Amino acid sequence: MAADQPTILATSGGYKPGRRTRLEFNHLVHHAVELSGVTGRAPRITHLGTAGGDQRAANSDLSDAARVAGFDLAHLNLFSMPNIANMEGHLLEQDVVWVNGGSVANLLAVWRVHGLDAIFRRVWEAGVVLAGVSAGSICWFRGGTTDSFGPELHAVTNGLALLPYDNGVHYDSEPQRRPLVQKLVAAGTLGETHCTDDGVGLVYRGTDLVEAVTEVEGKQAWRVTVHAGDGPEAVALEEPIEARFLG
Repeated sequence: MAADQPTILATSGGYKPGRRTRLEFNHLVHHAVELSGVTGRAPRITHLGTAGGDQRAANSDLSDAARVAGFDLAHLNLFSMPNIANMEGHLLEQDVVWVNGGSVANLLAVWRVHGLDAIFRRVWEAGVVLAGVSAGSICWFRGGTTDSFGPELHAVTNGLALLPYDNGVHYDSEPQRRPLVQKLVAAGTLGETHCTDDGVGLVYRGTDLVEAVTEVEGKQAWRVTVHAGDGPEAVALEEPIEARFLG
C-alpha cells in the first residue's frame, strides 16, 4: 500500500505517556498511518533513531508502543553498521517511515554516508509516507534551527530538501526557537519557514502544504516569511495556520 502521491507529515509530537508502557503513540503517528491508506492488515512502519544514536532503549519503548497500537514496527539502525542489508528495498515495502528526534546535523551526516539521502527521495516518490518529530521533521526540509551544536540554537541549511521550505519545531515551548527563526528569515539565511507548536503536524502532498493537524487542542502552526517592512531592513512576517484537532 502506498499513498496516492508523495506525502510527508512533519511534526513536533507523536507520543504520550503509556498506561502499561513508558509511552504510546499519540494521534500524529496514527495520522501518518491514515495518510498511507493502509487497510486490512497491520500497518508496516520503520523507525529510524539515527538522530539519537540508535539507542536500543528508545527502540524498545517504540516497539512497546507499536505493540499497543497494533503496528508492525521495524527499526533501521545505522550504528555500528546497518542492521538491514537492502535498506531501499526494505523501506519501499513500508507504509510509513517515522524518524525520531535528536541531532539533525548528525542524522544528515550519517544518512549521507549510507546513501539514504538519495534513497529517501525515491521512497517518498514511491508513496511511502515520510514522517517524524523534531529532527525527524526538519530533515525533510531545506533546513531550520537546531541544538545539534550546543545549547545555543543555530541554523542548519543542508536538509534533504524534499520540501522547498525551512522548518521550525517546538515553536511554542523552547524560548530560543521563535525569535531565531524570525531573525534567520529576515536575514535570508532561511527562506519561507513552516513552524509547529508542540503537538502539531504539517501534511504535505507533493511539495504543497495541505493541512495542519494537532493532537493538542488549541495548538497551531505558523508560516514565517520575509517582509520588506517600513524601514531599510527586512523583517519577518509570522502568520498563524489553523490546525485541525485530531481528537
